[in-house]
Amino acid sequence: MPYEWSPSPPHDRPNWRLSLWPYRSLLRRDFAIFMGATAILVFLPLLVLVDSPVFWGLLPFFLLMIWGLWTALNVSYRRGEVLEELTTDATTAYLRRVNPKGAPQEWQANRYWVSVHLHPTGGPVPNYITLRGGDREVEIGAFLDPSERLALFDDLKRALRV
Repeated sequence: MPYEWSPSPPHDRPNWRLSLWPYRSLLRRDFAIFMGATAILVFLPLLVLVDSPVFWGLLPFFLLMIWGLWTALNVSYRRGEVLEELTTDATTAYLRRVNPKGAPQEWQANRYWVSVHLHPTGGPVPNYITLRGGDREVEIGAFLDPSERLALFDDLKRALRV
């Protein structure tokens, strides 16, 4: 799962940290392999045309396609550089979200009054999870898939009871 508890559950004490991040199906190392293999597969049929003017007519379009694919995957990586950390101690719950661009977003509330809410429908995503405490309600884990959010909801309910 793309989240990690420190220390790992069960939480028998009030101090713990939960780190969440978006799932990456294509790691950076695999990205390089994918781009290399794609370039080879695209340019392999062009080798037959090396001595003809058709080669020079098609080459810019193949290069544009490789550049467009590389750019699109890099933009996707940058947009997915999100990290959420929920930290608790005996009295306070503190949530910090680091976005790819812009300043980090922070939320803090008295741990005793923090409650976890699941919105199966009606939220921006299915099984939307929010934390309510103080005068605000904030989302957590919206980038996770619906089944991961359900598991996170159960884990958060148990962890915040201590």
